[in-house]
Amino acid sequence: MPFLDWVNKAQAVRVAGSVPYHLLNFESAHGDAAAENLLIQGDNLLALKALLPFYRGRVKCIFIDPPYNTQSAFEHYDDKLEHSQWLSMMHPRLVLLRELLAEDGSIWVTIDDNEAHYLKVLMDEVFGRASFVGTIIWQKRTSRENRATLSSSHDTVLLYAKGGIPVWRNVRNLLPAVEDGFSNPDSDPRGAWKSIPFTAQGYRENQMYPITSPSGVVHEPPKGRCWGATEPEYLRLRDVEQRIYFPKGGDGRPRVKQFPEQQKGLVPMTLWLAKDVGDNEDAKKESLALFTDREAFGTPKPEQLLEQVLLIATNPGDVVLDSFLGSATTAAVAHKMGRRYIGIELGAHAQTHCLPRLQKVIDGEQGGISEAAGWQGGGGFRFYTLGEPVFDADGGINPAVTFGALAGYLWHFETGEPATGAFASPLLGIHGDTAIFLLYNGILGDRKPQGGNVLTSAVLAYLDQLLNDAVHVGQPRPTRKVVYGETTRLSDWRLDEARISFRQIPYDIKAR
Repeated sequence: MPFLDWVNKAQAVRVAGSVPYHLLNFESAHGDAAAENLLIQGDNLLALKALLPFYRGRVKCIFIDPPYNTQSAFEHYDDKLEHSQWLSMMHPRLVLLRELLAEDGSIWVTIDDNEAHYLKVLMDEVFGRASFVGTIIWQKRTSRENRATLSSSHDTVLLYAKGGIPVWRNVRNLLPAVEDGFSNPDSDPRGAWKSIPFTAQGYRENQMYPITSPSGVVHEPPKGRCWGATEPEYLRLRDVEQRIYFPKGGDGRPRVKQFPEQQKGLVPMTLWLAKDVGDNEDAKKESLALFTDREAFGTPKPEQLLEQVLLIATNPGDVVLDSFLGSATTAAVAHKMGRRYIGIELGAHAQTHCLPRLQKVIDGEQGGISEAAGWQGGGGFRFYTLGEPVFDADGGINPAVTFGALAGYLWHFETGEPATGAFASPLLGIHGDTAIFLLYNGILGDRKPQGGNVLTSAVLAYLDQLLNDAVHVGQPRPTRKVVYGETTRLSDWRLDEARISFRQIPYDIKAR
């Protein structure tokens, strides 16, 4: 497989592995605080790395609309990167996105002709060419630009499935069947219908036979094709189901009646027209309607476009990620469609555009796909900013990392569940049959040695008392303990007896 090369590629390839882990600082909850939706403000490279301990392999669909490198300098993005810089920006982000993507997940990337062909080769390299599903052409405008050398009317959407085509075929959804074109010219008592050809491509010997129409015309399959089924199946369709139709007053080749309830859905096509999924003008109108009290976002995507992506790639409850969130279209559509989502945005408009837009979704705004989706409001999300790096230059825990921040990180790390509320005790909580503890930053006050960061017999006795106090009457007592600390003075035999998994800070955090 050919590889793409550019200035400083070797350095760009190493970046993803060297990005430091950062904590996510909880700022505010909006609507239902328990909803598993995140809005993160900060550099998306750092934010993606911060998400790895919690979401590696869990994201079902990634949709990103990165800067197109058009030399046009958008207000909210540096879209005037030199070509090799743009590739160096994209490579580590794609690597981290690949790690977050589920084995049956897909990634969709919108781009224009400035970088589309280079991005295709880059994504072949990162995701593997066998993961390439197809290139979708989206009609972004319907009017002609006569001042242009060649009037651009489309953008490209590159689609990759992490598990490759075989997995994608099993997990992707068909689009809802369109009921246009149904009529009832023969007054069929079953109602309106439309006809589809009774032929198939290629040659199959048992599907090559003459068919006589009601008017007496004998038909053979067209050249290069065969009938759509064997003769017994044809006779069953004609005589039992009464679904064979001969056009042209009974002279034409047979066709099969199809009623609306028999349509199982439509395979997505690679050409997405503006009339079906919206265009830039629709997106601008949506943005203007949303941000009446501030300047609208300059380069949004229409909600219908995202709706089609999520219809194909996800089911309710799946996790959707957009690390170039822009004006939060992906998050808004995911919210309305009952998907969980993570949106990452760098600039101040994470708070001036994304946050208020999602709050309006919670309140039941009726723009975009709201009416079609039956959206009336509800749900919620949590807003985060990037916190301090977990480790300092020497590999130790950054002194600026507070107990509460690290506790939330480790709770989510151990359980896969969001950390809610404040942590003020070494007992972070109980998850299943496991109690999780953190000895850090002097949480035990004057308990020695080293302010309670070391697991000793005395500290263990105190932890057991905390656990006893936390277990309610009738609740089973956890049989396992996970203890994070600077070191332990208990022997391996004692740890085994107490069923303790000891995780040493910082090494057993950094190793993950």
